[in-house]
Amino acid sequence: MKQPKVGILASPQGALFELGCAVELFGLPRPEIENWYQCRVISLCTETLPYTAGVQLTVEQVDHLASFDLLVVPHWPTETSLQRDEPYVRHLRRAADSGCVVVSFCSGAFLLAAAGLLNHRSATTHWRYADLFQQRFPQVNYVDNVLYCLEDRIGTSAGSAAGLDLGLEIIRRNFGHRIANQIARRLVMSAQRAGGQSQFVESPVAKNPSKFTATLDWARAHLHQPLSVDMLAEKANMSRRTFDRKFRASFELSANQWLINQRLDAAKQCLEETTLPLDRIAAQTGFNNAITLRHHFNKILGISPSNYRLQFAKQR
Repeated sequence: MKQPKVGILASPQGALFELGCAVELFGLPRPEIENWYQCRVISLCTETLPYTAGVQLTVEQVDHLASFDLLVVPHWPTETSLQRDEPYVRHLRRAADSGCVVVSFCSGAFLLAAAGLLNHRSATTHWRYADLFQQRFPQVNYVDNVLYCLEDRIGTSAGSAAGLDLGLEIIRRNFGHRIANQIARRLVMSAQRAGGQSQFVESPVAKNPSKFTATLDWARAHLHQPLSVDMLAEKANMSRRTFDRKFRASFELSANQWLINQRLDAAKQCLEETTLPLDRIAAQTGFNNAITLRHHFNKILGISPSNYRLQFAKQR
């Protein structure tokens, strides 16, 4: 795999947190990872941008976006400005037409929508901008109450921190599960939050270790065993009802579905990184047999394990 080139588009009056998230994901040097991203913070219009709290940001001014493999819009002003937006709209369209992946964090979706990149696509943004976004861009299939949407090469995320979830999904697609999980651990966040999770779900990363979180860690390490929800509740020293309630509050899904998702994640990593037959992978990840493995892949991911291996193993 070649070294992907990433451009982070800085905007006037931008938010430092969203910019920092993008730089942390794609711009931090990681020499231990082969062919890691080449990342630059850029602007089409000026080298110096006024940011929040009086910060002046000096970035690299460029005259085109065609050389990038991935463009990230971590923030964009929600009020319209033809003079400000027009060059970005024009160059974003060209970049997307050339095959570039274009993603936004939070209000960055306004620029993608203005460029027409979200027309007839599923997209989201922060809940506080939802009404304005839908009024201004009725041609976009707005999805409420999700962390992110990612269709083909175009992605949008909800609130600021949801950009980290979208970024981790991009990293997983480029470098695989093992590297994405490694980056997530360094960020001290979960690598498991899927795009369809609610914007309002309590974070699955506990501030302090507990029996509950220790049980989840134990379950991830023992997926090959015939785990049951009752077994996990007992190990967490909780009643089944309390355990189920805690799971819903933390993940907005059942413990049984969480187990299936963990097994799918482990199976995807095996498919990406090994040539093991499906029966072996099924046994190692708790699906018991290849038939059950195929069933869950097709039902939840909409792809067979074999096609998944063909699609993602060849990228590395």
